[in-house]
Amino acid sequence: MRIGIVGASGRVGTRLVELVLANPGLELAAALVSPSSRLVGLPVNGGGIEYRAPQAAMNSHCDVMIDFSTPAATLALQEEIGTKPIPVIIGTTGFSPEEERRIAGFARHRPMLVSANFAHGFEAFRLAALEFARRMPAGEPSVAETYHLRKKAEPSGTSRLLARQLYEARTRAMGFAAPEPAIAVHREGGTVGINEVRFEMGSAQVSFTYRVHTLAAYAEGALAAAQWLVSQAPGAGLYSLSDCLTD
Repeated sequence: MRIGIVGASGRVGTRLVELVLANPGLELAAALVSPSSRLVGLPVNGGGIEYRAPQAAMNSHCDVMIDFSTPAATLALQEEIGTKPIPVIIGTTGFSPEEERRIAGFARHRPMLVSANFAHGFEAFRLAALEFARRMPAGEPSVAETYHLRKKAEPSGTSRLLARQLYEARTRAMGFAAPEPAIAVHREGGTVGINEVRFEMGSAQVSFTYRVHTLAAYAEGALAAAQWLVSQAPGAGLYSLSDCLTD
């Protein structure tokens, strides 16, 4: 499977490059970085592939592209791809509602799997928390996150996703608008990622915690999703990690 990686010099992108190069069943077709990156034109790991600007991806024959970049870079790449049916995995976060609608529009032309968190097991964690919210809507949920000190001091895409979906699940279960869950943001040392959902029930409390030990967890999950998207060939449309779990 030939893979193009967008955001190849980022924290997760770097791990993706390493995993692809180390796996004999995978081939690195493109390593795409910002046009202003000092890596442009340099060989990847001393091999025959060079770091290139995103528009160069259109000259590469990719079976799938994995994008961990920025909202602006993701949308620009989708414009460049146009109507080509190249499968795309998107781990970029921070899209506005309007940008999310644009992403959905591009999915009319190709299969796209989008997630705020690709780490192995996260999807099962998310679904378990939502199922509890549906079954016990009286429990007041809150969301907490802990990441490394270099991460922005604002809620991550993962926390915003959890809070929005918990709100929606409780609202449907109760039949009226539920309060929006609070999000607590913590930054600590080199912590890779800890996500927690708590339900306060007065005389009891229920907690769901997901902890990521290494950045490789995100890269491994994205590769697994890419393999699913290519092997299942589901056709143009917008997909999520839950689609992989139910297959």
